[in-house]
Amino acid sequence: MDTFYLFCAGLGGTVILLQLAAGLLGFGADHDTDHDTGADHDHDGNSFFGMLSVRTAAAALTFFGLGGLTARYYGADEALATVVAAAAAVAAFYAVAFLVRSLSGLKADGTARIERAVGRTGSVYLRVPGTRSGHGKVQVAVQNRTVEYQAVTAGPDLPTGAPVRVVAVLTADTVEVEAV
Repeated sequence: MDTFYLFCAGLGGTVILLQLAAGLLGFGADHDTDHDTGADHDHDGNSFFGMLSVRTAAAALTFFGLGGLTARYYGADEALATVVAAAAAVAAFYAVAFLVRSLSGLKADGTARIERAVGRTGSVYLRVPGTRSGHGKVQVAVQNRTVEYQAVTAGPDLPTGAPVRVVAVLTADTVEVEAV
C-alpha cells in the first residue's frame, strides 16, 4: 500500500508542477473560472461538480498520497492510514477549491465606470457649447486612466483646454460639466 500512496503523491505532485510551469509560461489561464456561456451551471461552491477541477483533483491526489505515507511512517495500520489519507484528500480538495474561488473574485474587469467621474476634474478636448446647446468632449482621469466623454454645460461656452469639473452623468457616455 505504501507504493500506492507514493504513486498518488508523485502523480498529483507532477500535475501540480506541470500546471505551475504552464501558468508561468502563459498557458492554461482561467480554466478554473466561471465563464459566461449562457447556460445555467451550479458553480456556487455548494456542489461537488462546481468545485471539481484539475487543480482540486491534483491537490486531493497529492495529499491522499502524502497523508497515507505519513500515517504509515508513524506506524498506523492500513485501515487507519487509508482514513488519514482520505481525510487529507478531502481537506486539500476543499481548501484548494476555496482558494481558487476566492482568488477568482479578485479579478477586475477593467471597465471605467462613468459614475465615478462625478466630482473629478479634467479638461475640454473639443469645445463645449454653452447653455446645453450642443455637445463637446472632455478628458477626465477616472480609475487611473484618462477617459474621453461627450459633455454639455449649463453655463457659458467652454473653450478647448479649459479646466472643468464633472457635476452629473446624463447618459452612458455623456456628462455635464462646469468651469473650474
